Amino acid sequence: MFTITTNSPEQTSLLGEKIANLIQDNLIICLEGDLGAGKTLFTQSLCKALKVKEIVTSPTFNLMNVYEGKKRVYHFDLYRLEQPEDLEEIGFYEYTDVEDEVVLIEWPDRFFAYMPEDYLHLKIERGDSEQKRIITINLEGQKYKNIYEELKHCGNISD
Repeated sequence: MFTITTNSPEQTSLLGEKIANLIQDNLIICLEGDLGAGKTLFTQSLCKALKVKEIVTSPTFNLMNVYEGKKRVYHFDLYRLEQPEDLEEIGFYEYTDVEDEVVLIEWPDRFFAYMPEDYLHLKIERGDSEQKRIITINLEGQKYKNIYEELKHCGNISD
């Protein structure tokens, strides 16, 4: 586990772009953070780097948005789900067992025990200023170890 500090929304966006550029085949990212922490901003920048043309929004009421770009992106918001069985009902596992696609999962905290074996976990927290974010990155499983190691060496993000 390690942390990256960003001092502006632009720097948080750069992190999303960097991760998008590191994707080889597929990638699953669990995004944890309070409302307004920057989960959607991160997702928008990652999608932009993947050449997604649609407007990227949080799928709070849809539960999942799908975006087409260099890779298909499945963007989940699990905030309104109440129990693990709800994951089955929305077909969650059909989308997390894909090749050559990206899965972004907001609000995974109640369901970590039910997440796929391999994923990157990004926890975005507000820093000591309005713009500052502390992003803790953890690797679950070994599938995305190359991306994790590459990010570990980038330190703090600057414009």
